Amino acid sequence: MTINHHPPEDLLADFAAGRLEEAHQLVVGVHVAGCARCARFVQAIEQLAGLALEAVEPVPVASNAFEQVMSRIHDTPEERTAPDTGRDHGREEDIPSALRNYRIGKRRRVAPGVSMRPIELAGAENARAFLLRSAPGTRMLEHTHTGTELTLVLEGSFSHEGGRFGPGDFDYGDDEIDHRPIVGQEGPCVCLVAMTGDLRMNGLLGRLIGPFVRL
Repeated sequence: MTINHHPPEDLLADFAAGRLEEAHQLVVGVHVAGCARCARFVQAIEQLAGLALEAVEPVPVASNAFEQVMSRIHDTPEERTAPDTGRDHGREEDIPSALRNYRIGKRRRVAPGVSMRPIELAGAENARAFLLRSAPGTRMLEHTHTGTELTLVLEGSFSHEGGRFGPGDFDYGDDEIDHRPIVGQEGPCVCLVAMTGDLRMNGLLGRLIGPFVRL
């Protein structure tokens, strides 16, 4: 697998520092797990952070600090996770291992040839994550975003003004980018997406159907 499109370096640096929202951390993390180039960059950032910590003057702690921590752990009720029986296993059974611990909702249609499955996240944050599946040859309307959109291709491909995006490729969109993705003919395109804000459709047709497209 050849990866041609990568996250911006500032986004990778925020990922290495744990500063991203959970949805963004998830999408970038899945890309990094499959991209040797980005994994090396993240590792370098983490090593620099480790060297910076070594230079920090140690802070004295209480002599019984360890006992206090262990006491709190023993006093905390054990949380049991109910078996996940609500997953909708469809065509995307071979989803990345990073998603296996997430509850993935049932598929719903969002536009002709396009469906999505929401990914339940732990916290109430601005960004949301979902799996987006588009039929071969699907032509999206030209649009921009009121927030940001991080897209990682898991299967298939799509193309727009920024080039062709295949498995492992990462696409970044915001309110400064207008694009019109076209899905490849080789098969369905399945993407992992983290998104803030909404789509803003361009053109008369886009403005007419925009209110009915919900991601």
